[in-house]
Parts: sequence; C-alpha cells; structure tokens
Amino acid sequence: MEQFFIQNSEAVLKLVIALIFGLLVGAERFIVKKGEGAGMKTHALVSLGSAVFVLISETLVQKYINLPGLNPVMIPSQIIVGIGFLGAGSIMIYGSQLRGLTTAGGLWVTAGIGMAAGFGFFSLALITTILVLLILILVNILEKPIREISKEIDQPIK
Repeated sequence: MEQFFIQNSEAVLKLVIALIFGLLVGAERFIVKKGEGAGMKTHALVSLGSAVFVLISETLVQKYINLPGLNPVMIPSQIIVGIGFLGAGSIMIYGSQLRGLTTAGGLWVTAGIGMAAGFGFFSLALITTILVLLILILVNILEKPIREISKEIDQPIK
C-alpha cells in the first residue's frame, strides 16, 4: 500500500488539495446558508471530481500523444459544461425572488479550483480559494447594512 502512495504521490497530492479547497468553500456556504443548498460535501465533490477529470485528461495525453486529432482540452472543457448543468439545477425561483445564484457560482468556481489543483497549479488553486472565501465572507458582511437600508426604504412612511 505504501508503494502505491509513493508511485502516485503527485496525483494523491493534487486530489487532496482539490478536496481540501473544495471543503473550505463548502464550509463557508454551509455556515452562511445554515445547511441549505450546496454545502461542504457538494463543493468538495465538485472540486475533487474536476481534479480527477483533469488527471484523466493529462494521462490520456501522455498515453496517446501521437494520436492524430487528440485534443487535450476536451475533458476540461466538458467539466465546465457539466458544472453549468449542475449549477442551473441549483437556481430556483421562489415567488418574485431568484435563489441559488451564489450556490451555482460557487460550484462553478469550485470546479475551476479542482481543475487548477488537478493540473498541479497549486498556487492558483490556493489564491482562488482565498479570493472566493473573501468574496463570500466579506461581501456577506457588507451586504447586511445594505439590506437593512433597503428594508427601511421599502417601508411605507407613517
């Protein structure tokens, strides 16, 4: 078993990093949304799955490098299409409100984080994860007073 991990240490590292960064984004969504929508498991799976498909793509390119017509970006481009489908399923209309857009956007960028980790762009994956968390946390804090002002404006004058 130890030999397996030594031989596959680079792939294992890429997968673990994708998993951890996906969990971080999902943890923020889970905490803020109180368990509604896509949380830790979903974001971790999207990130991990994206990394797996990137690793498959890289392996296919190495194995079939001389095959005419081989397009190494086919699998990564299809990740984006698949995540778009998954994200669209998380967007719902409740009355006059559109909900799930942040969840869809989070899943989309989490797929990018997984793809970056899968390609071994760890710095890019880390920086993107930090920026996503900053957006989700800081903007949420900044939105609270704006929501309060908006509620006051919508109140009828007495």
